[in-house]
Formats: sequence, C-alpha cells, structure tokens
Amino acid sequence: MARISRQDTRLDAPKGSRGPFSARLGGRPSRDRFGRFTEWIARKMGTPWFLIGLTIFAAAWLIYNVTAPAEWRFDSAANGFTALTLILSLQASYAAPLILLAQNRQDDRDRVQIEQDRQRAERNLNDTEYLAREVVSLRLAMKDMATKEFIRGELRSLVEELDRDTTEERPVD
Repeated sequence: MARISRQDTRLDAPKGSRGPFSARLGGRPSRDRFGRFTEWIARKMGTPWFLIGLTIFAAAWLIYNVTAPAEWRFDSAANGFTALTLILSLQASYAAPLILLAQNRQDDRDRVQIEQDRQRAERNLNDTEYLAREVVSLRLAMKDMATKEFIRGELRSLVEELDRDTTEERPVD
C-alpha cells in the first residue's frame, strides 16, 4: 500500500504550487527522469567532445601540478598524481553503471518496438490474406459470370432460331 505524505493530504494548496521535491519527501525520484538523465550522460560520454574535454582537463591538471610553485601544487608528481587518479577512477566507476542503465532503457525501448513491429506485421499478413481470399472469390465469381462474347453468341443463336421459326411459319403462296 502506498504511503501518502502529509503534503499530499493538504487540500488548501494546489498540487502545482508545491515544490518539485515536496511531493516526494521520503520517496524515490522519478525513474523516468533518472533514466533520461543517465541516457543524457551516456550520450555525452560517447562524444569526441567529452574525450577532448577530459584530455584537456587531465593535461591542465598535470601541467599545473608539475610547473606551479611547490606550495601551490595540490597533487604531487612524487605521489603519482593520486588526486587525479582518484578523480578519473571515480568518473569511470560512475560511467560504467550509467552506460549500462542507458543500455537497459534502450533494450526496453527496442523490445517494445519489436513487439509493435511484430503486431504490425501480423496485421499486414492478415490483411494480405483477406485481400487474397477476396481476389480469389472475385476470380471464381468472374468464371461463373457471362462474358460479352458469350452473351453475343447466345443472342445470335436466339436470333437465328427466331429467323428459322418465322420462316417456317410463313405460308407458302
């Protein structure tokens, strides 16, 4: 059963006037919003601009901590640039799960798209089979239908028969 927060039970404040976090106090943030955020991060991490920016950041860090006066340095080359290593490790440790979350969301979307495509293909197949049955029934009906040549031939034979009958009925003078 879902818990209703005290803020949600207030009827004197319109729902829209509450802050974006007040309705979720104690709750989890929207999964969709977090999912979109992870996809945005994953998309940005996969660009050349991200790699260029990360390279510039690391180069600037190294250059500053090598060339700056000793008292201004915050990451020593003697210690193997420990702070830079920690920052890059932290970035990598967050990047991998964010990319996996984005891939999972894409897989879910792909599954939905595949199911919709399958349903669409099934409907198209059913429509095609229906139309094929209709065409076959029309062809069968056309075989039973009298053609123009058949009707002309029948009319000619009737006219000839009438002519014969009228010539036989005429008395010979």
